[in-house]
Amino acid sequence: MNAVFRNWAGNQTVTPAEVRTPASAGEVAQAVRDAAARGLRVRMVGTGHSFTGVALTDGILLRPHALTGVQDADEGRVRVAAGTPLRVLNEELDRRGLALANMGDITEQTVAGAIQTGTHGTGRDVGGLADQVTELEMVLADGSITTVSSGDLFDAARVGLGALGILTAVTFKVEPTFLLRSVRRPMPLSEILSSLEEITGDNEHLDFFWLPHTDTCLTKRNNRSSGPAAPPGAFRHWLDNVFLENTLFGALCAVGGRFPGAIPALNGLSAGALSPSDFTDKAYKVFTSVRNVRFLEMEYAIPREHLGQALRETRDLIELNDWRITFPIEVRVTPESDAWLSTAYGRASAYIACHIYRPTPNPAYFEGVEAIMTRLSGRPHWGKLHTRDASYLSTVYPRFGDFLALRDELDPGRLFANDYLDVVLG
Repeated sequence: MNAVFRNWAGNQTVTPAEVRTPASAGEVAQAVRDAAARGLRVRMVGTGHSFTGVALTDGILLRPHALTGVQDADEGRVRVAAGTPLRVLNEELDRRGLALANMGDITEQTVAGAIQTGTHGTGRDVGGLADQVTELEMVLADGSITTVSSGDLFDAARVGLGALGILTAVTFKVEPTFLLRSVRRPMPLSEILSSLEEITGDNEHLDFFWLPHTDTCLTKRNNRSSGPAAPPGAFRHWLDNVFLENTLFGALCAVGGRFPGAIPALNGLSAGALSPSDFTDKAYKVFTSVRNVRFLEMEYAIPREHLGQALRETRDLIELNDWRITFPIEVRVTPESDAWLSTAYGRASAYIACHIYRPTPNPAYFEGVEAIMTRLSGRPHWGKLHTRDASYLSTVYPRFGDFLALRDELDPGRLFANDYLDVVLG
């Protein structure tokens, strides 16, 4: 059976030769052997939250829906099937009194898709999902099933882009459920730029959004709390997370799409609608957000010491070109990682994410910001739009050549290749 696969944003589609829904590592291994015998390529997709073609294949496409569930858990670790959505993992961990130490704000991704593309949240001390992995089960190109918890393959495959094998199970380091106090405050961008070291150093999890055409940011300071829990009321949760951040924001984007000249005024209205909030809740509920308005995204990781310069140059570039940008620019930070192709490998990093309303793409905006980020040795998020190829990426990843050598050893026939990997890995 084959069918069109389309990603969440609708900008990537493919019709594979065959679609399968494996329910075990053994069934994945059989699909790999079948693909090799038929001269086809094979990939496992997630839930389509990548904006690039990283998950696509014209051969045998494996869907993750049957490869789900928590397989084993104790106080310090949890083993989960690779196709399990993060939202399900969060709920299952919470039921057991456990939690991940850090995560991003989207929970629809599968655990394998999230770590393979380097999904991260924001954290002063704790890195992205790949840095919380302690073991991987994966199917290699020869159809064998292997488990790794250390060594080169482990460090390469945690953010492996699916190029080294197909993940079938992931073991995460977890800890007892904890609370986060979330303090959200509007703050001038000019003030943030003058206090970046202070606000990133003083908060365990700092995230802020700058509204172009204004001097206003929404800062989110999330820090561990001894309690008691004081979650937002049902109305406040609906107002902030459903109405303001999705329903009203989507309407403003639609108006801006029809009348671009109104966007600066609309952003001014959005800035004026921001209000302080302060609540304490279980960590996974604080980390995550609802994202219903469809967009396209580009995100770059840069050395953290360049964050102020990158933000100033991005602000000046938007003003110079008179671009009309409705979506806020998001800024996060992480410590350095030891996963070879993590965007934070070997350096404390800052992330600048630019978004565009899906019906009104602006390639020049992404190209202009990308030029700033690459001049600062930026590394593009593997699942978000960019134009970098292997010749550039080899200059910003110290272990890039080692990754390619390992790939040559494990998959010389490029069974797991696709058009995207042909560009970024060569």
